[in-house]
Amino acid sequence: MQKSFANRNFPGLILILTSIMNAKDHWNKIYTTKQSHEVSWTQTIPQTSLDFLHSFRLSKDSPIIDIGGGESLLADFLLTEGFTDITVLDISEAALQRAKERLGSRAGKIQWIVADVTEFKPTRQYRVWHDRATFHFLTTEAQISKYVSLASSYVDSNGFMTIGTFSEQGPTKCSGLSIKQYSEQTLNLAVEKFFKKLRCTTEDHETPFHTIQSFLFCSFRKAA
Repeated sequence: MQKSFANRNFPGLILILTSIMNAKDHWNKIYTTKQSHEVSWTQTIPQTSLDFLHSFRLSKDSPIIDIGGGESLLADFLLTEGFTDITVLDISEAALQRAKERLGSRAGKIQWIVADVTEFKPTRQYRVWHDRATFHFLTTEAQISKYVSLASSYVDSNGFMTIGTFSEQGPTKCSGLSIKQYSEQTLNLAVEKFFKKLRCTTEDHETPFHTIQSFLFCSFRKAA
């Protein structure tokens, strides 16, 4: 009786929870069955992301969050450069565990959050919101709107956002999942209610298996 009541009154909630659990299972399976050189998104040096972060002229104690950071090396480079307030969020606990093991004792200098970004409930604001891994997996208007609204609430008034997505010349799927491609115009349109575009660039990412994926990167400042 109680189950019937829940299904009748909260079908949307049930679908959301099911989707989140499926996504967690999917990404945890990836990170427990494949090594870094077996996934397309691996970068030895996240140079484009670093270039955007450097362009913001940040103080070393600026709070930076990497959305969908997984086992990305971006956190390693930021630590080496002296940044002291780094958060890495990913839906996959297995991905974050691999990053922690790689960093060893330095892992304690980073805040690690296991969460689906669309259900993330931050407890603070950030100077930089960085995402090279998540945004193009949001394929519905509701997901995109929720993400952008969340980012706008938790990027501080002087803050920045940088997003890397698959461009219109990029793949249509990643890790077996459908994605949403972007042009400079459509990415700006998705966030312009809360963020002002600074600049965009494209990147041909060479995967560990020597194929090329076309990315679009754009940076934004929090709108007044």
